[in-house]
Amino acid sequence: MSTIRKRRLLLPLAAVATVGFALTACTGDIASEEAGDTDCSEYEEYGTYDGASVTIGATIVDIEADRLVESWTDFVNCTGIEIDYQGSQEFEAQIAVLAEGGNAPDIGFVPQPGLVQRLADGGWLIPASESVEANADEWWTEDWKAYGTVDDTFYGAPLMSNVKGYVWYSPSEFEENGWEIPTTLSELRDLSDEIAAAGDHKPWCVGLESGVATGWPGTDWVEDYVLRLQGADYYDQWVTHEIPFNDPGIVEAFDEVGEYLKNEDMVNGGIGDVSTLVTEAFGTAGLPILDGECSLHHQASFYETFWNPEGGDAAVVASDGDVFGFMLPPENAGDPLAVTGGGEIVVAFTDAEEVEVVRTFLSSDTWANNRVSLGGVISANLGVDPENASSELLVQSIEILQNPETTFRFDGSDLMPGAVGADSFWSGIVDWVTGDDTQSVVDAIEASWPSS
Repeated sequence: MSTIRKRRLLLPLAAVATVGFALTACTGDIASEEAGDTDCSEYEEYGTYDGASVTIGATIVDIEADRLVESWTDFVNCTGIEIDYQGSQEFEAQIAVLAEGGNAPDIGFVPQPGLVQRLADGGWLIPASESVEANADEWWTEDWKAYGTVDDTFYGAPLMSNVKGYVWYSPSEFEENGWEIPTTLSELRDLSDEIAAAGDHKPWCVGLESGVATGWPGTDWVEDYVLRLQGADYYDQWVTHEIPFNDPGIVEAFDEVGEYLKNEDMVNGGIGDVSTLVTEAFGTAGLPILDGECSLHHQASFYETFWNPEGGDAAVVASDGDVFGFMLPPENAGDPLAVTGGGEIVVAFTDAEEVEVVRTFLSSDTWANNRVSLGGVISANLGVDPENASSELLVQSIEILQNPETTFRFDGSDLMPGAVGADSFWSGIVDWVTGDDTQSVVDAIEASWPSS
């Protein structure tokens, strides 16, 4: 019996991308022993690899990292492939430097398609094997597969997902006041005006602070409005710079969002005036809803995990609970549901067979159901049973992603070059909410777009 540890594939890389490898290997006594009472029937196709080890890096930390490691425990026990996961919030900023120095992990979970392109352009990524691509074709839509594709080369399948554009609210407050869930952007504005006119509290609470990434929650607002006001084709041309950042359609989206974020009558409920938007952490900004100090908060599905104020009881997230969410509505009643969102792409920096076995597993419906069942996250994998999700809102989010009528677009800033999406767009939002006019901000962002 041979032992595999970072063993190079016998096939050249070009062949890996087009031919793939058979998911079989040596039979290992060690793997069998570690499996113990684990039912390995779902993992037989992957073979066993005694002594093999794969390193993974990502931004996922704390309890989500613990759940991530738990999600592949049976796979590890049944295949014998040891997975060493290291999470760091600096992963995105460091991974290109690590790759250039030859110190990248075997696998990376990259949350920005724009960063995937940068890594591919640097020559650091390994094209995905046929097995990974087959899973991507079976379990993911063409749009999702495209986020892991650069210049017609498929580098990695998606992993987890999130749905952006939720408006969080208190169901009991809505019931007490007879408020209906808005079905159009105009109705949302009318509701906001009604709450503001009552004078009890500001309708919206907002937090844009996120360390070096301060401003990103504001980019989510703008992206949601661009998609709803201008449509998916326009959005696609915007994020690829076929339409300039200072186009009138983008100005319109900024100005619509500004009716909330730059308006003292609308924000910042339970926190302070407009200036507090850039100092309030995005993770705590929605909590005033629980105290009746604001009524509405714009944030993604992953915000569900933040409804647990320090020293207090966890809020119940449900349509009849303490807090729930509805999707930011379309411009016109009856328009198809259009949502933005995000996720991770599983890329490889090492061309070892065991690396591709791990990537194949992570792109499968088996892994997706494992992880979703552990709670707190969703996946756009079409093989996920929505009922495995840990809450009513996450079930709804999976159903949105799996609905063929949904128009889904990846977070725009994550698709843009880093100089824009992770720099000038974020800082531009800060400048904008603190006083700069829309045109000067979008002109500055346009000027920052790389020439090549």
